Amino acid sequence: MVVDVREPWEFEHCRIEGSLSVPLAQLAARRAELPDNVPVVLVCHHGGRSQQAAMWLAQNGFTDVNNLRGGVEAWALEVDTTMPRY
Repeated sequence: MVVDVREPWEFEHCRIEGSLSVPLAQLAARRAELPDNVPVVLVCHHGGRSQQAAMWLAQNGFTDVNNLRGGVEAWALEVDTTMPRY
C-alpha cells in the first residue's frame, strides 16, 4: 500500500497512481484506515515528511513500513518522467 502524506493540493497536482492520500497532520486520526498486515510505503515531496510518518507508524505497531527515498520528485525523475513536478 502506498500512502501519500503530502497536503491535498500537492496530491491533486501529482501522485503515484493508486496511492492513498493521508496528510501527515491526519495520520494519527486516520491510523485505522491503514492495514497493519501489508507492507506500507510512505511518500511525500522529497522524503522528509514520509520518513516522519514511517517512524510514527513503526512506533505504533506497523512492522513493514518503508519511506520512498526522494519522494515523488525522485519518482518523477526516475520512474514516471511524465509526472508533473513542482
